[in-house]
Amino acid sequence: MNRRDFLTFATIAAGALAYPCRAMAAIDAPGLKEGEVFSRDKLLDYAKNLAKSSYQPPDPTLPSALQNLDYEQYVSIRFRPDRAIWSTDHRGFVIEPLHRGFIYAAPVDLFTVEDGRVLVVPYEPDMFDFGKIAPPAADSKLGFSGFRLKSPIDAPDRFDDFAIFQGASYFRAIAKNQVYGAVARGLAVNTGEATGEEFPFFRSFWIERPAQDAQDLVVHALLDSEAATGAFKLTLHPNDPTTIDVECTIYPRVKIDHVGIAPLNSMYLFGTNDHKGVDDVRVAVHASSGLQMLSGGGEWIWRPLQNPENLQISAFVDKAPKGFGLLQRDRNPADFEDSRHRYETQPSVWVTPKGDWGEGSIQLVEIPSDAEIHDNIITYWRPKNPLEIGQEYPFSYRTTWCWTPPQQPQMALAHATRVGALGEKRRLFVIDFQGDLFSNPDNLNGVTPDITANPGKLSDVSLTLDTDRRIGRLTFGLEPGSETYSEMRAVLMKDGKPVSETWLYRWTP
Repeated sequence: MNRRDFLTFATIAAGALAYPCRAMAAIDAPGLKEGEVFSRDKLLDYAKNLAKSSYQPPDPTLPSALQNLDYEQYVSIRFRPDRAIWSTDHRGFVIEPLHRGFIYAAPVDLFTVEDGRVLVVPYEPDMFDFGKIAPPAADSKLGFSGFRLKSPIDAPDRFDDFAIFQGASYFRAIAKNQVYGAVARGLAVNTGEATGEEFPFFRSFWIERPAQDAQDLVVHALLDSEAATGAFKLTLHPNDPTTIDVECTIYPRVKIDHVGIAPLNSMYLFGTNDHKGVDDVRVAVHASSGLQMLSGGGEWIWRPLQNPENLQISAFVDKAPKGFGLLQRDRNPADFEDSRHRYETQPSVWVTPKGDWGEGSIQLVEIPSDAEIHDNIITYWRPKNPLEIGQEYPFSYRTTWCWTPPQQPQMALAHATRVGALGEKRRLFVIDFQGDLFSNPDNLNGVTPDITANPGKLSDVSLTLDTDRRIGRLTFGLEPGSETYSEMRAVLMKDGKPVSETWLYRWTP
């Protein structure tokens, strides 16, 4: 975990503890506690009944030596690989618990399920190398803040990271040969609202011991917050790509008007379309370059990300969405010139809903940021109707952590967006659509750009061809006049049908 990852999760963890702290009740239900035969139905029942009681946040009390750690001290605490759970069992997976400390003060219950029965993962200080700090007493019972999962994802003779669960309800994963970037979470509540966002958290985990040399790992989690509880089943399959199948049921404690299902977080500081005031040796700095959507009606949409001057919230109304995700389309090191963070190797994350999610909108929240340590991009599905107290709301979906999403349009993609000055008051837009359509000049016969801007006026529209790179370059000017924004849309058409994905953009000064 680098400093950006740490500070991202630090913010998350702090949000999860925003309420007065009281002791959190221990898990005490058949099928969930030590020695019991595990049952997902019991986890569902427990979450449902928990929603009927008042919320009890976790107790973050730690010895002062751990409570007052700085970043460098905390990351010096390392799990000893020889103590990894299942390290000698040839299960294809190992678990490395993560220590509590600094912002990660909240404890989580960590269990395994072996031969069908629940076993507590006991905390022992000698599981860890404490690096720059004095270790706690041998009889300490401090517990864990989360865990990382490893498998032979990159090489058959070693176990490498492929997923981490730590901080609120956040989890992240990578595919083969990738580094961590975008992150998912269990539930979003009141994101972008003036009243402040609430951060539900995973307070307990049950990890099923897989069969020998298994390909999949199952993690069950109990979500809890002031607003809701939830029971999650996550089936992880590390590979190229890595997939996580999520089955969750949410039980509201209160009426939730603004809820986010399958939320994703990422970082966008600057890029070719948004580099105002940038003084940086790098070409671009972002973990994701855009939001892609496949609407319920089958339209492919691409919305490049921005780092706005002011908070921006966009809602893309839909019914029964077929997919959405935060994608990293820039895959050349020269796109970034940053050998430390290797943004070109960070994953795209694609959400595939299972079943009919009904009416609602895909929300995109873009938060102003002056540093890459902040994950300032959030997207999720917001149901049209609020979640009502006393009801249950099941959702199922797959997150795919990948180089290229499993669903891709068989048409030209808006690979790059560039924005710059065009005279004193106008802006110049250059969109590079890429695909086989542009491999032959004859293919452009009859292709016309369909562009709108509201408000604002368009000018100097042209479409040119670069067959070597299979690029159709669409350029146009925007004259905003006295307006402070413009919603723009562009798509390439032929014979009355789209031959490119739909490009959407919100211009602001």
